[in-house]
Parts: sequence; C-alpha cells; structure tokens
Amino acid sequence: MTKIGIILGSTRPGRNGEAVAAWVHKIASERTDAEFELVDLLDYPLPHLDEALPPSLGQYSRPHTQQWAAKIASFDGFVMVTPEYNHSTSGALKNAIDYLYAEWNNKAVGFVSYGSVGGARAVEHLRLISGELQLADVRSQVALSLFTDFQNFRDFAPGEHQVAALHTTLDQVVAWSNALAPLRAQVTA
Repeated sequence: MTKIGIILGSTRPGRNGEAVAAWVHKIASERTDAEFELVDLLDYPLPHLDEALPPSLGQYSRPHTQQWAAKIASFDGFVMVTPEYNHSTSGALKNAIDYLYAEWNNKAVGFVSYGSVGGARAVEHLRLISGELQLADVRSQVALSLFTDFQNFRDFAPGEHQVAALHTTLDQVVAWSNALAPLRAQVTA
C-alpha cells in the first residue's frame, strides 16, 4: 500500500498548522487508496543543519538526522502543511527539508498552505525546492485564507470547497506516488 506522510511544517507555539494538519489527516484517513501518517516536526527536533557533509552524500552522522532520514524514507509521497511567513515557508520546514536528499527523490508532493493570501507564496518557494530534490510536485493545492477559513485568524473553519480541493490534491499525490514507484524501485534494486 502506498504510504503518504502528512508533514506539519510549523513548530511555533500556538500554531494554526496543528488544526490544519489534523483536518488533512482526518479526511485522508477516510480514503482506501493509501495509508496516511501525520508527521509533526515537533517530534523531530532538528537543530539548524548540523551535518558536516552535504545531504546528497547520504552519510549522516547525527542520530537526529538518521531518525529523520528513516522516517522520510518510509514514505512514497508527501503532503506538506505549511504556513506562510514573510512570503515563504517556515524556517523549521525548510531546515527539515534541507537535512536530506535521496530520501525525497522520486516521490510526489502536494501542498496545503495557509496565510493571508492562502500561503501561495510559501508554496511557490516549496515548488522550487522540490525540483532540486527530485520531488514531483502536483498541480493541485489547498490554499487556506486566514480571512475566510479561520475565525478570528485562529479558529480553523475551512469552507466546504476546501474539502474538494483537498481530495483533488490527495488524488494527485497518490496517483503520482504510484506512477513514480518504478523509479524508486530502480534506486533500491
């Protein structure tokens, strides 16, 4: 069965992302076309990148990197839940991505973002990063507005149309993850 990791890309206290990621996981878990697991960056405390060698070499020396690498390697694709901070993604998510290389390769990724303009600029940056990591980003995304999908900018109350957008994103992530399986198999063979 295809395994998709839902990465909660914010670690800040009081983060809106926790409710968003729980919503994504709840809806995804009702599906039968893949297994979905919520991965909270708080459970993987990664200091600012502290590996001496580039991630492309795959020679991780730190236990926290090895644990993170094993978790990411266990998935066939991802949904990244990202806030938008200063027209980009969170530093915690960017740092977690930068720790690894091969573990991301030949997998699909979709995005659920939130912010004043739906987190669109954060996703633009993540799409550029994805290409370098050989992550295939799917076209569909969920862009949640702090003005219309949250009450008082804090209480998550997504519009019904967002459920359809999420299903389309999940459809694409699962389909592309399955389509990329032969490429992943070549690397492990």
